[in-house]
Parts: sequence; C-alpha cells; structure tokens
Amino acid sequence: MQLPAPLSSDRLTAYEAQALGLDDTRTHPPEAALHQLGVSLMTELLDVIGESALEDFHVVIGEALVGAFHSVAQRIERDADKARDQLAGLVRDFDGSEVLDTEIQEVTCKARAADIATLAMEIVRDAASATYTTTTGEVWNPWRGSVKATRTTAAQIEARDALRAAKARKHQATDPGATVVAFRAAPQADTAEDAGRIFDALNWAREQWPDMALATSGAKGAEKLAIKWARQKGVTLVLAKADFDRHGRAAPFRANDEMLALDPVCVLTLPNSINGERAASLKPFGPALNLAQKAAERGLRHLAVKARA
Repeated sequence: MQLPAPLSSDRLTAYEAQALGLDDTRTHPPEAALHQLGVSLMTELLDVIGESALEDFHVVIGEALVGAFHSVAQRIERDADKARDQLAGLVRDFDGSEVLDTEIQEVTCKARAADIATLAMEIVRDAASATYTTTTGEVWNPWRGSVKATRTTAAQIEARDALRAAKARKHQATDPGATVVAFRAAPQADTAEDAGRIFDALNWAREQWPDMALATSGAKGAEKLAIKWARQKGVTLVLAKADFDRHGRAAPFRANDEMLALDPVCVLTLPNSINGERAASLKPFGPALNLAQKAAERGLRHLAVKARA
C-alpha cells in the first residue's frame, strides 16, 4: 500500500494546517486522500449491491456506511472532550511546577490530536454522504445527534482560551441564529415541477435573509428536496424530526411546534403537489396545513408555494 505524501506548508487546507502543527513525527493523510476514500467506499458499496437482491435495501445500507464514520467521529470527539475536562482541572490546579506543566502540555496535545482525527473522519463522512446523494438521490441525515465539526488549540496559557473557544463553538454549532425560515411540504410534492418551485421559494427566502437557517422535519418528498437545496447552498439546516415513538400520530404536529418555537421570520408551505394530476389523486398534507394555520394564529409571515402564474 502506498503511503500518503507528507503534507507541505503550501496551499494547506484548515485540516492539513492543524495536522501539520501537531508534535507528531507521523504524517496525516492529505484532505484530498480522505475525500477520495469516502467517495471510493460509497461507490464500491453501491456498485456491489446494485442490480442484486440487496438493491431494495441500498438506502439503509448506504446510510449505515455514512453513519459509521459519523459515529466514529462522535466517539473520538468524546475522547477529546474528556481530555479537555482533564485539562480544565489541571489548569485550575496549576501550581507552577514543571511536572504539572508537562502534564498540561501532554493532555493538550492529546485533545488536539483527537480533534484532528475527528475532522479527518468528518471529511470521509461528508465525501461518502455527497456520493450517496449523487448516486441515489437520497439525503443522509444522522439517526441521532447533530453534524458538526470541532477544533481547538493548545498550550498552558492558551488552554483557557481553548476551553472557552470549544464551549463557544459547540454552542454556535447548535444555534441556528436569529433568522430561521420554516418549510413544511407534502411527501407527494416531489415532481420536477415541485422541485423547481421549491427551489425558487428557497432562493427567494435566501435573498431576503442571506444568513437564514432552514427548519424542516426532513420528511420524504418535498422536504428532502429542500434539504438538498440547503446542502448545495451551504445553508444551516435545523431538523425537527417527528418522534413517532414518543408522540405517536401527533408526532408531525409536535415537529411543527418545535419549528415555531424557533420564532421563524417566515413560514413556507406546500400542502400538495403542484402537478395537477398528482394533486387530484392525493389529499393535501395535514402537517403542512397545520403549520400554515399555526403561523397565521401567531401572526407570522406565511407564504404558500404555488405554481407559476
């Protein structure tokens, strides 16, 4: 097996710059190599199961592969968090001794190494996820938890800054900001006509609020299309997933309540397909109608996605 070439200081990515800064004689794989690994693994998986008896399960199998890298990134991140907790205690009890100073540096290096390993796994995960979407048309989302990246710096005096920065970054990663646009739409609204109007509506919203975050439940059909748009545009995505285990049949409406609790500046809904033939054969999507009604009751701005005049 050919080993990756050592990283050069020229044209480094953020991940590569952090890796090069570690006090480790071993090299880290370049970001391009990690990206290619994710692409290759997903491509090989889908090629093997495609046109076979497993083809009917390609969605869940593909999601499992992406989820595996997501899980390992989370596990390594927890190790980094433990090291930072230990670091906090060492900094608090620092007495100026050389022994404790050395221990602080060692624990700080351990946290930094784990942070960079987390980034590496996230690069593989994101590449596999993008390939999965391109090949299958499906959008991967974690079954539990959030998708976020971590990064920290080190040294004794910098350790306090590193701890504060880590906490600030974690808060920022789960804070959608002040400008949330909520979107709820029917599963059957997934035709080319629907996609065009959904993208038009979302592009309009982004023009109005360039820093917008998109809140949706992630339901099949139209909301999956909205998630693809958010990924392509780099728009923060807030998923209010319906928890059927906890709320039963009321779960889609509880998800609406979660979105409204974010105080969206605008609510977009598409309760049925824009395609007339499909719309005629299916009932409007109740949760989308419910979100529109609740938005009106709260005095929130609501716009229904409609066919072009």
